[in-house]
Parts: sequence; C-alpha cells; structure tokens
Amino acid sequence: MSPSAPAIAFEHVVKTFDGGRTKAVDDISLTIAQGEFLAIVGGSGSGKTTLLRLTSRLIEPDSGVVRVHGQDISRADPIALRRSIGYVFQSGGLFPHMSVAQNIGVTPRLLGEPEANISARVDELINLVRLDRAQHRDRFPHELSGGQRQRVGVARALAAKPKIVLMDEPFGALDPLTRDALGEDYRALHRELGLTTVMITHDMAEAVLLADRIAVMRSGHLLAQGTASELARVDDSYVGELLRTPRRQAERLQSLLSQGGSGASS
Repeated sequence: MSPSAPAIAFEHVVKTFDGGRTKAVDDISLTIAQGEFLAIVGGSGSGKTTLLRLTSRLIEPDSGVVRVHGQDISRADPIALRRSIGYVFQSGGLFPHMSVAQNIGVTPRLLGEPEANISARVDELINLVRLDRAQHRDRFPHELSGGQRQRVGVARALAAKPKIVLMDEPFGALDPLTRDALGEDYRALHRELGLTTVMITHDMAEAVLLADRIAVMRSGHLLAQGTASELARVDDSYVGELLRTPRRQAERLQSLLSQGGSGASS
C-alpha cells in the first residue's frame, strides 16, 4: 500500500441493473483520502448504497475500477477484502441468537484469533462504545435499546481493527437525542482510531455536522463534492435545496419556539 494512495478510489465506475435498463451508478470518479470522513447524501435510488456494495465487492461494476488502498479490488480476494472493512447498518444487523460479546467477536473468530485475544478485544470495544461491560456483555440484541444495539454494531465493525468503516444510514432509526449522542461518539472514535469512514445519510444536517466532506448523488450521478462551504458555491438547484434544508428547519423551529407553539394544529 502506497502511503499516498487514497483509502478508496472510484475511477469512471458504472453499475447497471435490470439488464442495463437502470443505471444505479453512472460514470462516477471519487476519491476518499485515508483518515477522511465522507458523507454521501441523496434521495432514494440515487446510487449511494450501490457505491458501498461496490467497495466491498458485494457487486461488481460493469466498467471502471474500484481501488482500496491503491489495489484494484477486482484482483483481491473478496472474502479477505470484506473482512478488512467494518460495516455499520441502520438496524445494527446483529445476530439475534448471539450475545453482545459473541456478536462483537464474530469477525476476529473467523480470522482465527485466539479466544483469549477475542475476549480482551470484546471488553476493550464494549468500553470504547460507552456500554457497561457487566450489564451488557452477555445480553442478547432483543434485550437492548435501539441506541445500545447501534453501539454494539459499531463495536462489531471495529473488532478486526479495520482502517475503513462503511456506514449505511447508521443512526437513522434512532430517536433524536440518541442519534446526536451516538453520532458525536462515533466521530470521536473516527479521530481517535485514525479511521476512514464513508457514511450514507439522508440527513444533510447530520452530514454537515459529522463529515469532513460531502458527496451529493442523484439518479446515479455525482453532482458535487466538497465541504459544506464549497457546496454552497455549487451552481446546482438540487445541491442548493439540500443545503437549505437544515437552515430552513432551524428557522422554523426558532419561529415556533419564539411563538410558544407547535407545528400541528389543534
């Protein structure tokens, strides 16, 4: 791996479905630097999740090249590639028949780590994601709150010490307070562990608050990429509308609070 190589690079990548009738990803070129936190935003069907699936070879591009740490992943062993990347899903994606400790230890166990090492790693990660080890280590997913399940999901994603973490709407199903706290905690972990994170979200405010850079997708196209201030200078109506949404929501909230009312009529 070259020290200067991006963590992930898409080079003129195209992916179609339905016998070529649906272009999910249309000639996308995008690089994600090592240590960067990139948020990908856009509506349903914009191609966001397809990009994540291409990164781990869950699907193959029709054309173009995907590189991870400089390597063309079409030449990589797909199982080894997937085990080197952490994943966090919206629902947590935990195995319901496994305890918290067993869920977190899945990937290290598949990689043949000694049980003593796995146990120590599990304890370390439970602490890292701010769960009480005595209370949660032996619980099962149905015994946890939504926020606790997502914290376990983050711990499991980090168990094999990946340098890349892919997150698909990781906080979308959580209540606002839990979502905000977990987002901030993950951002701190991202910095502390030197991770490269790619997060899909529908929430522009979340993208602006958590990510170093934002990529905006629509109908398989990459419309724009950059920091929030850079995107504000992009001459595209869809990008502008996305950026105005958090401000509009904040203004409406401030107006309602100053009136002492609510948005619903009685």
